[in-house]
Amino acid sequence: MLSRTADNLYWIARYMERAETMARLLEVGARMSLLPSAHGYRNEWDSLLQASGTAGGFAQKYRHAQQRDIESYLFFDLDNPSSVASCIGRARENARIVRTALTAQVWDAINTAYQELRALEKTPRDRLELSRLIDWTMNKAAIIRGSIDTTQLRNDGWDFLNLGYYLERSDNTARLMDVKYYVLLPRVEFVGSGMDNYQWATLLRATSAHRAFHWAYGGEVTARKIADFLILNPQCPRSLTSCIDGICGHLKRLEKAYGRPSRPREVAEKLAAELEALSVEDIIEEGLHEFLSRFILEAANLSGVIFESYLSGDVR
Repeated sequence: MLSRTADNLYWIARYMERAETMARLLEVGARMSLLPSAHGYRNEWDSLLQASGTAGGFAQKYRHAQQRDIESYLFFDLDNPSSVASCIGRARENARIVRTALTAQVWDAINTAYQELRALEKTPRDRLELSRLIDWTMNKAAIIRGSIDTTQLRNDGWDFLNLGYYLERSDNTARLMDVKYYVLLPRVEFVGSGMDNYQWATLLRATSAHRAFHWAYGGEVTARKIADFLILNPQCPRSLTSCIDGICGHLKRLEKAYGRPSRPREVAEKLAAELEALSVEDIIEEGLHEFLSRFILEAANLSGVIFESYLSGDVR
């Protein structure tokens, strides 16, 4: 497969996963704002900008942050490269370029999401409830992912799509956890409080993992259990371990398809081994925020190695 085609497929998946994460971040903010005593790092909405890496761009555009401004910036604003609208638009453009490498069902799913988004953009903002926008985004992301899984040929193109999904998902899971632990919890004395437990439960709902968590652990929701579930539990589809294992599997398939070893697989398997050797106690001892920050850097390094090895022939 041409590196340009592989790059387009890879970024279709990354952008769609990123769009879904923006919706999940908005859901976290909406749920936290219902708490009468929530006084986060600055506030729960500002913390979302910090976690999504968009605080700088927002500050340049808005002098005084209002909730509606942040909602619009994270969902509709094309000046924000990580907004839902920007991500879906870029996913659709990448899909248009490699339309012949996609099944009709995948193209239709992506194009339909794009066309419906254009209609939403024309709707007066006061007629669009945030919950509707969140549900719409997650529904469209699920339809696109489902069409990829059920109709795409299991060739190298499918591997590059899944590499994009797994890399973006691992980064996003780490960022969603960091929102909770580092910026949403106001002070040390809130640890173990009703607010703390509510925020952890909100994080589970934002990752669509609330019921699965109770299946796996049962009993009381605690920070230790959730850290284990979202970082180390291979049964959780959004856990860091599951994502890195998925990346290793697809890199192994690419090595076999191309008949040569690759540095990305070495880097990914090293990261997988490090995760496998960890216990939740090790993570807590290091500091959850410190561990998540380190993981985000390691995932970014892996992404760069994949780009250098497979995707750098052309600019996306």
